[in-house]
Amino acid sequence: MTQFDNSYARLPDRFFTRIAPERAPAPEMVLWNAPLAAELGVADWDAEICAGNVIPDGADPIAQVYGGHQFGNWSPQLGDGRAVMLGEVVTDKGRFDIHLKGAGRTPYSRNGDGRAWIGPVLREYIVSEFMHAVGVPTTRALAAVRTGGRVQRERAYPGGILVRVAASHIRVGTFQYFTAREDYEAVRLLTDHARARHFPQATNTLEFYQEAVHAQARLIAKWMGLGFVHGVMNTDNMAVSGETIDFGPCAFIDGYSPKAVYSSIDTHGRYAYEQQPSMAHWNLAQLGSCFVPQLEDELGGQQQAIDALTEVLNSFPALYQAEWRKVFGAKLGIADAEEDDVALIQDLLGLMAKDGADFTNTLRGLLDDSARDWLLDREAFDHWSARWAERRAPAWQEIVAGANPAVIPRNHRIEEAIQAALEGDDSKATRLAEVLSHPFDLAGADRDLGLPPREDQMVHMTFCGT
Repeated sequence: MTQFDNSYARLPDRFFTRIAPERAPAPEMVLWNAPLAAELGVADWDAEICAGNVIPDGADPIAQVYGGHQFGNWSPQLGDGRAVMLGEVVTDKGRFDIHLKGAGRTPYSRNGDGRAWIGPVLREYIVSEFMHAVGVPTTRALAAVRTGGRVQRERAYPGGILVRVAASHIRVGTFQYFTAREDYEAVRLLTDHARARHFPQATNTLEFYQEAVHAQARLIAKWMGLGFVHGVMNTDNMAVSGETIDFGPCAFIDGYSPKAVYSSIDTHGRYAYEQQPSMAHWNLAQLGSCFVPQLEDELGGQQQAIDALTEVLNSFPALYQAEWRKVFGAKLGIADAEEDDVALIQDLLGLMAKDGADFTNTLRGLLDDSARDWLLDREAFDHWSARWAERRAPAWQEIVAGANPAVIPRNHRIEEAIQAALEGDDSKATRLAEVLSHPFDLAGADRDLGLPPREDQMVHMTFCGT
């Protein structure tokens, strides 16, 4: 039986608006995550519940308010413009928000229709569940539902709803919203709520900030290890829990380029692959500024608060570099990567960038000597490989196999699945979701999903999930 305990909805009314999802005309389940449903105690939910037509007992639907910096520009009020949080489910593994993304208009919709179309819904389902399968902290997908209605964008598309599951939907932008209004009581309430929920080991505001900084360092390092480009790292898309959230124009690199950008709206490369660590650092600076007023009281003055927060913020680069070494060291079969191993890692990445080598298959190919085949300068790779052999752990193959997926959500495969779904064929999306749920084990019949795109299949641009 589903057990709801809606702690966020017990915060003051200015944190959200109570609102029911808009009715979907004819809901139809497209993808259903049965293992996750069992964990959450919602195995009996159907398309009517997942579309918001039926509100389960104990739920308390709300739309959350927040602000944020979007591509560096401040937006004082954003919020759940096309999503409704049903409530929080409590399990033996913790507390989880259940969120209906694409559930209709809310007071924060601005001029939008509050709906989503099935393409972005399938993209987020497939990518977020892959991220979970490879051990990246992430929001998850319980269901993808076709609403039976149409959504007007550049043309009419089938409507869709994603049922998203998260440790919470508290964002950097949530703190910014109240700070901008000088509502410091709300910031303190939010801090206490988020601290108890995500970092109970933190005993005060500064320790909470330390935990949030370290969580982001771990997260971004894992993104980098997959060649993942989030595409829209605005502060309203950064969860303080350290989970990946809001898979809009995201993509995974095929031919490696540190400057890879896929988002159609990122015209200046602000959120390019190589920029992601510095953008996380920038976002964390915005979060830290929200804590100055309450730390003034805790530490005895504004300058003391600023100095303490700055020290924590400045710890991010070293924390990130340590996590990056751990991630990429494992990808090369190095058990405990040290500072001296950075040059070895960077030299391989440099060879890959020079040749535009496939990111995933080159690194996975270290297992069976096929990495060399993905590079043009094979003599340079042979010299590198001799150095690498001196640093590999005795059980290096096991480490490499567990750190490098054999298959990723290729951009062209996702687009194929979306196009098929628009024609009423959900089999490609179903197949992708199934294969990517065990991405380290690519069976013979599915080996085509591990191949990079041909020239005529390449997807150079992705779009926000509107």
